[in-house]
Amino acid sequence: MARRAGAPEVSAGSMADIAFLLLIFFLVTTTIETDAGLDRMLPPIEPPDTDVVIKQKNIFQVNINKNGQLLADEELIDLKDLRSKAMAFLDNGGDGTCSYCQGTKNPESSDNPSKAIISLKNDRETKYSTYITVQNELVGAYNDLRNREAQRLYGRKFVDMEAEYLNPETPDDVKEELKEKVKKIQELFPQKLSEAETSSN
Repeated sequence: MARRAGAPEVSAGSMADIAFLLLIFFLVTTTIETDAGLDRMLPPIEPPDTDVVIKQKNIFQVNINKNGQLLADEELIDLKDLRSKAMAFLDNGGDGTCSYCQGTKNPESSDNPSKAIISLKNDRETKYSTYITVQNELVGAYNDLRNREAQRLYGRKFVDMEAEYLNPETPDDVKEELKEKVKKIQELFPQKLSEAETSSN
């Protein structure tokens, strides 16, 4: 009985080399997308004061419901009016200690920009885009008031000064000069924007 010639063997070593090279190729060429976050400047962490009592009139409450409607201090308003209402609250100067405030000095509104807090709250079903738009308007209220004071004191906008100060290409001597100016304007209108937990209702 004749023996059949055996089939040629496949070299497993070279197949392993090819598989290894392919693995390296895909690892090197594959790009992994990462979610881009929001570019926000967060306020510095300040140690909590003990026994702080916050008067209700020093809190400007903004609520967004699931339909995108705005309530500012329990009054239904349009988005286009939010910034001006927030500015009026921050700039009120109700206790008479704010020499640069240009508000109505309403005794039922905020005492001083250093005591004024804006509280932002939304329903769980609020659209993300609506929330960000409202937040931008509130931050814009702070920036508009800071721009006003920067123009008065230094003849230029606060947002331009802050952008130049944060730019890594700005020379150190210019940064040092801007640091004091930016800090002074921030102290005139400190950004106290509280983002409360979402409501399930």
